[in-house]
Amino acid sequence: MNKIFKMILVLPIFFFALYCNAPGGNENTIITIKTTLGDLKIMLYDGTPVHRDNFIKLINSGFYEGVSFHRVINSFMIQAGDPATRNVPIPSNADSLNTYSIPSEFNRSYFHKKGSLAAAREGNDVNPEMRSSGTQFYIVQGTKHNDDELNLAEQRINSNIKQAMFNKIVRQVADSARLSGKSLTDAEIQENASLKMFQYLSTNEDYKIPDDQRIVYRNSGGVPRLDGTYTVFGEVIEGLDVVDKIAAVKTYNTDKPLNDIKIIKIKIESK
Repeated sequence: MNKIFKMILVLPIFFFALYCNAPGGNENTIITIKTTLGDLKIMLYDGTPVHRDNFIKLINSGFYEGVSFHRVINSFMIQAGDPATRNVPIPSNADSLNTYSIPSEFNRSYFHKKGSLAAAREGNDVNPEMRSSGTQFYIVQGTKHNDDELNLAEQRINSNIKQAMFNKIVRQVADSARLSGKSLTDAEIQENASLKMFQYLSTNEDYKIPDDQRIVYRNSGGVPRLDGTYTVFGEVIEGLDVVDKIAAVKTYNTDKPLNDIKIIKIKIESK
């Protein structure tokens, strides 16, 4: 499992038309993650109900008790949720140790500002639908960005959007030919895919980071290059200092902390 979710730095992109509707109301669930370095109070977004309900299910099962933050990168994020980091057996009513995933829930209103809670996942080469890990999550620390850096992030996002879309079209062309009994060479598949890609580029504008999110990235920080590629489903509302404290610990060259940082318990405060 570790091998799978060390892929978080890979930047597979999905076209933004599949974003969910914006969140509504003040009914978001509040949880507290008690760790060996302090407490994090987090709001789970109702606008990502699949991720919210999955997380609540795992909390209620006791799944996260004793799990470590196994990957920590200062100025980037802190990651946990791998059951292999537990030193006690998984509760009998928890989910299987086998990796499972859930559908992505991209939402333009949710972005990778400092303190955002998001789902880790496999890379786009094996996960073209960008499904989220069923258990592993990360909390963004990030850094502040100026407009030039945000412009570069936009370029990187758009480059990856186009590459991911072309890869998807190639797979679709190949699958369609196979199902219809046609025999196409690799060159013919690429040619057909290129024509479809041209049509896509002709009807889809480049992505732009919204002005209100640019302000947050400039003033508070985050990791804008991950927007639209990993599902953000909550945010820290108390305890950003604990995020900084965890992010600052010494690690091995594998990004694993020298000393374990454990999740003692996650408590649901309100629904």
